[in-house]
Amino acid sequence: MTHQLTHHTGGDAPEPDPYDNRRQVLYWRLLARLFDPEEQAGLESASLAVVEDIGLPSALLDPGASVDSVVQRHPELAAEFDGLMAPEPEEDGTRDRAAEVRRAALASKVLLNVFASRPGTVTAEQLARWQSDAGWLERALGCRPGELRGGRGGTHRMGAGGGVSPTGTGVGGPTPDLSRLIPAIGPELGSIEGDLVRRMHLREVLADPRLASRLTPSMSLVEQLLRDKNNLSGVALANAKALIRRYVDEVTEVLRTQVEKATVGELDRSVPPKRVFRNLDLDRTIWKNLTNWDPEEERLYVDRLYYRHTSRRTTPQRLIVVVDQSGSMVDSMVNCTILASIFAGLPKVDVHLIAYDTQALDLTPWAHDPFETLLRTQLGGGTDGTVAMQLAQPKIAEPRNTVVVWISDFYEWRHQELFDSMAAVHRSGAKFIPVGSVTSSGRGSVNPWFRERFKDLGTPVISGHIKKLVHELKTFLT
Repeated sequence: MTHQLTHHTGGDAPEPDPYDNRRQVLYWRLLARLFDPEEQAGLESASLAVVEDIGLPSALLDPGASVDSVVQRHPELAAEFDGLMAPEPEEDGTRDRAAEVRRAALASKVLLNVFASRPGTVTAEQLARWQSDAGWLERALGCRPGELRGGRGGTHRMGAGGGVSPTGTGVGGPTPDLSRLIPAIGPELGSIEGDLVRRMHLREVLADPRLASRLTPSMSLVEQLLRDKNNLSGVALANAKALIRRYVDEVTEVLRTQVEKATVGELDRSVPPKRVFRNLDLDRTIWKNLTNWDPEEERLYVDRLYYRHTSRRTTPQRLIVVVDQSGSMVDSMVNCTILASIFAGLPKVDVHLIAYDTQALDLTPWAHDPFETLLRTQLGGGTDGTVAMQLAQPKIAEPRNTVVVWISDFYEWRHQELFDSMAAVHRSGAKFIPVGSVTSSGRGSVNPWFRERFKDLGTPVISGHIKKLVHELKTFLT
């Protein structure tokens, strides 16, 4: 490396900045290995010198070593990966240059393992390793493993106020605004994972219980399993169902937590509060009776007790969820099927579920069980929302107590006819919620023709994180 970055120290002659030089060496090596798997001897030797000089293991430079294997041999590094790429600024505004070099070495390892190209057929072991490395990248970005790739917040290993990784380190705190850090990284991770799944001989893997046990369920894997389920039988089909069930259970746990945390309905003040001690509003009782204070006796005489309202509106509500099951909407299909089942478990909520492509399917009898629902879907095909509307409209018996959630990218071939029927539902008094995407990443394409007309109708399209839809539904239904 003959080129060096320099900085001025106040005189005329610039002096080399050793910290910038070290970071430059590490990042140039990262870029070289991403675009060309053949190693560059000069960059490799220079990077090795940097890594050893700052006290990190040389295994960080081994492309064949997973992050798990590095952490198993050097467990003290596990905590350093948490929030590695979303560091908190120093309180005094200064920069810890040595720490920046160390972070560059660790970040380079994670990025290379996740984004390096992998030609040819993919084995179950290679997919499992990539999924683990991707989990470390998500942790480095301040998220939970699986959170960016498809909505699994990892709550099966999360405790209150944070999580515990397989190595025993905590992952907590709010998820950072990744749109400023690395735009749309979640969909890109999902795309890489999907490509690995497609290049794996999945049917052969599923037929071998030992290999199938190494698979970690993910959105990409579930999508492939749902598309191929009719071609599976015996042990392979049983293993596929087990993987789908595991994924559904994980996402259900995450979404149920979001539903429970969402805003609940308004207090129903038309119902008198129950006059029991636990509902006694002590502060209000004292305030309202202050005029009865006897200064000589230093005693407050209470004429009336005040109680808090705790009753909430319990009018039965009907939720009709219509989901586009065409090829571009798989993520939304999975998430909304699970979400519908959660709301189906709430009291006083009557849930109906319809899936469509060029034909519509009423999945209401299985709405309470997302696993059974997904097994009955047929992913792919074209899109004709008018056939779904023919099933949905007769279900709107009491418009004022009905919410219709329509999830699609709205690329329809009978667009005017469909929009006119949607506008009629809105004018009837039902709450109509068009949704462009319900994914963990929030990325989704929506037909601009529909987007503008929904905006003019006063029902703008919800596009973004599934939490937005959860909030809308919880506010209306409870």
